[in-house]
Amino acid sequence: MSWTGLVAGLVAGVALGQSPATLEAVRLHKSDAGALAKDELAACVAKKCPDAGRLALLAGTLALSDGQAAEARDLLSAHPPPEALAPFHAFYLGQARFYAGDAVGAAADFARVLEAQPPAQLAARARARLGESLLKAGKAKEASAVLEGAAKASPTPELLYQRGISRGASGNHAGQVADFLAVALRFPTHPYADDAVKWLTEGKKPAAKLGFAERTRRADGFLDGGMPQRALDELDALEKSAKLAKPQQAKVALLRAQAYFGLKRLEDAEKALAVAEKGPPDVASEAALVVARRALRTDDNAKARALMAALDAKYPSQAAGDEGAFFAGWLDLQAGRFADAVKALTAFDTRYPRSRRRDEGLWFRALAHLRLEEYAKARQTLDSLVDAFPRSSMVPQARYWAARSRELEGAKADVVGPAYEALVTSAPASFYALMAVERLKELGRTPPVLFPQPPKQLELPRPPELALAMELTRAGLFRDAADEVEAHASRLRTAEQALPFAHALLKLGEYGQAHAVAARYLWGRAFGSREPDALAAFYPRAFANAVEQAAAQAKVDPFLVWAIMRRESAFRPEVMSAADARGLMQIIPPTATAIAERLSEPAPAPADLFSPERNIRYGAWYLSRLMARFGHPVLAAAAYNAGPSATVKWAQERGSLPLDLFVETIPFKETRGYVKQVVADLFLYHAFYDANGKGLRLSLKVPEPSVEGVTF
Repeated sequence: MSWTGLVAGLVAGVALGQSPATLEAVRLHKSDAGALAKDELAACVAKKCPDAGRLALLAGTLALSDGQAAEARDLLSAHPPPEALAPFHAFYLGQARFYAGDAVGAAADFARVLEAQPPAQLAARARARLGESLLKAGKAKEASAVLEGAAKASPTPELLYQRGISRGASGNHAGQVADFLAVALRFPTHPYADDAVKWLTEGKKPAAKLGFAERTRRADGFLDGGMPQRALDELDALEKSAKLAKPQQAKVALLRAQAYFGLKRLEDAEKALAVAEKGPPDVASEAALVVARRALRTDDNAKARALMAALDAKYPSQAAGDEGAFFAGWLDLQAGRFADAVKALTAFDTRYPRSRRRDEGLWFRALAHLRLEEYAKARQTLDSLVDAFPRSSMVPQARYWAARSRELEGAKADVVGPAYEALVTSAPASFYALMAVERLKELGRTPPVLFPQPPKQLELPRPPELALAMELTRAGLFRDAADEVEAHASRLRTAEQALPFAHALLKLGEYGQAHAVAARYLWGRAFGSREPDALAAFYPRAFANAVEQAAAQAKVDPFLVWAIMRRESAFRPEVMSAADARGLMQIIPPTATAIAERLSEPAPAPADLFSPERNIRYGAWYLSRLMARFGHPVLAAAAYNAGPSATVKWAQERGSLPLDLFVETIPFKETRGYVKQVVADLFLYHAFYDANGKGLRLSLKVPEPSVEGVTF
């Protein structure tokens, strides 16, 4: 959680102790945050101001995070905290004592936290640390009593490992083996896992043997954790310790191939796959699927199509056969072989009636019929999709295209109009409602209103459960404040409870957490009953000053900035993706560097991208350049997600198609969904907040990309 809005509100007040600069430095993990906090503490002490305890708590926790345990202990010991923060003060003082080498003193502090009956999340942390402190102090029996309950309630690798040590010290050898095995197998990438493996397998009498099942499970864990070399090391250890049967050799070869691909050792990977493909059907089929998917990712579609069809023919009882049959039909569709696609996807539906892709298969079969202008057959397939999967996310598009196919056949407005109108009413926030609105306007019919009233933010009393979070934020303890709010959010059970909580968060500027609460509890009210107070948390004008200023400077639609922000981060400034995309607009550091260069600014540090103002400014500039190049929000959204080069290629290959059909033919599933949501949200933002009251019209033609604008 960011607490950006809450910080902004608090630092605008008086007598907070911390200055806005200090709180901002802490929030953004600036390297000078600790020095700023200590300077403010010294000034406060000199003036005998009443906020020395709060400032000392912040300065102490920052010193602790910098590895200065003794300094943190001294800072925290010197000044009593505000009463509401006493349990948190005791916790961090215990942390400081522990890392300064005073395990006995730390245990006393953690026990004091528990005696104060703190919030549940702090109690859990204190209980775990109490057990570890007692263990380090040589009090294994006392530690075991504490750690048994702590590890049962929260079986983290740290607690399991420490409980294992305490069990061993208390004479419970079997319990120690069980805990260390759990750490080694369930958390192989954790540093404690290496210690656990060493204890289990080394010595004159190893406590446990890691055989085929254990070693391959650990190798899988390393692959999932992005550590391919460690996966290979694990497989090497397995092959040195045991003679493997042929089926086991095939499984190991498959894991090796995946590791080699991760290390870009392609020749080794191909050799390993050849071994795996000679294994039992479950392994051989998975290996063959890896080969087929790699062909698909390298755009060798002819080879991929042949490999996918071979999977279907050879492994119909394996999951790989299901995947092969689906992708064979999908590749026919992508290649423009629409009749072949119909045939292949019909066979897929017959052969794999329980496939998780069956609704997708029906949709793509209908799309192939549409491309063949076989509109009656398309409707028949679309009706089958709706009947078989009434809860599928594809139902709105099936209903849209059923109506659209009638229009393409020449049906008049009085025939297709009611179907479009029903779609606007039933799925008002969808891309297909937007498309239906545009089609109705073309037909000369007035579309139904998407939402009778725009979002409405309520002025409600602040829930008392936010009081402690506010106090923690005033002290700069943002993680603890986030934990406090999330703990209360997790205890919400009904929409009636969630609505005032979400609005309190909106008022504080915590748009991301408000959106998360709404998504969990207020969906029906927002999109079923279409209630304006529920909609407010789904479509806020988040960080309005920054967005409007950046959009004006970049000459881009501010509502497009909000639509992208909603899809990219759900209004959470602190979010970071696996690809290192950061902040509200999910900008990766290399892109930020390129933008800064264009703006004649120094390259930002990666942490700077969590700043809402900078992130929004860079995102708005980038969007303005995409709009300059592509001239249409559909293409700009596609380029923001998949890159300008791919979008240029799609526009050149398929730009002659009507816009709705163009979107359906975007080959990347993620980008198709991304474009649909962003464009729908863009038009909803205009409908809700456009001061002119006119909204937007969506051009249904795909423009030709310009050579101007960004290429990165």
